[in-house]
Amino acid sequence: MKRNTTTLAALTLASALALTACGGTGAEDNGAGSESTPATSSAAATSTDTATPSATATGSAEEISAEHNDADVMFAQMMLPHHEQAVQMSEMLLAKDDIPTEVADFAQQVIDAQGPEIERMNAMLAAWDAEPMGDMEGMEGMDHGGMSGMMSEEDLAALEEAQGTEAARLYLEQMTAHHEGAVEMAQDQVDNGQNPQAVALAEQVITAQEAEIAEMEQMLGNL
Repeated sequence: MKRNTTTLAALTLASALALTACGGTGAEDNGAGSESTPATSSAAATSTDTATPSATATGSAEEISAEHNDADVMFAQMMLPHHEQAVQMSEMLLAKDDIPTEVADFAQQVIDAQGPEIERMNAMLAAWDAEPMGDMEGMEGMDHGGMSGMMSEEDLAALEEAQGTEAARLYLEQMTAHHEGAVEMAQDQVDNGQNPQAVALAEQVITAQEAEIAEMEQMLGNL
């Protein structure tokens, strides 16, 4: 009888210890879990709060330094209508039928590349309190034989009238001269500009358009 009582007491004590241990572990786990959630939320909130001003700081208006000289302003003012004409020529070509696929794809590539650069240069002029040239003002007389490579009204009329493969050929010839003018203007900016973003854009124009000149020469050979 005494042996049974001792055994029962031992079993009761073991059960009590087991329940206490389980209860303690559960409480600690719950406590840790309830504390980790606010900590994680707090960290996420802190991360979000930190990222938002950073993203704002990299907005287009703040990316452009106020530091600039006359060469920077002239570059943006002259390259804007230059790019706009390249987009106009490309849209003119894409409106035609029977244009070789590789030339049509290239024209779309010009639009896609120069559209964002137009926005960038407009933002630069706004940051410097300078006005863009209206209606290609100041660009008169700069045909494809001039420094800028701008097409004359006669050049654009010829492209408008051309069709099919002949239109593709004329487009590539005109755009090659157009790109050569852009590279020359961009090199002037690299040599004489002061604003770091404008100089970087000019370098981008040189790299991209020199590669496109080589691409157009190859396409002309394929026509």
